[in-house]
Amino acid sequence: MGIDPGTNFMGYAIIKVNNKKQKPELLISGVLDMDQISDPYIKLQRIFKRTLQVIDSYQPDELAIEAQFYGKNVQSMLKLGRAQGVAIAAALQRDIPIFEYAPRKVKMSVTGSGTASKEQIALLLGKFMTITTTSSMLDETDAIAIAYCHYLQSTSPFINKGKTCNSWSDFIKKNPDKLK
Repeated sequence: MGIDPGTNFMGYAIIKVNNKKQKPELLISGVLDMDQISDPYIKLQRIFKRTLQVIDSYQPDELAIEAQFYGKNVQSMLKLGRAQGVAIAAALQRDIPIFEYAPRKVKMSVTGSGTASKEQIALLLGKFMTITTTSSMLDETDAIAIAYCHYLQSTSPFINKGKTCNSWSDFIKKNPDKLK
């Protein structure tokens, strides 16, 4: 499951992969629109409830969420942190492991450039996986990109069961059982 947290719009997506060599398939994606809600605590409640609804409906194995980044507006960062924390709390409520990815990491995974635009990400996602959404909401495609980034990271030979490797020789040292 991928989540692009936000206090006005929260993107979410569930991708399915039956076999590591198969293209991921988008099961569901959407945007929780809270733009018209003025009470910040009601927004957080909606994020929590919608995240639990999606988790309960689709039973994802893991949650990938965009990590906070420091911007020019500290208040915006604090609001984003609250939204992220509530989504994480919902996943933890269902014992789902959490993985955070920096925005640059997500962009790099999908486009090859850490400075790609949201529009570039949306365009390229369709080349790598089956996407059926026709939404113009970039928060939704960001959530798909976060889930796809996690898929790529979890299938990388350099990342194996919590053992991060910096090179092939490092991988071999940490994973001698893979050489048999």
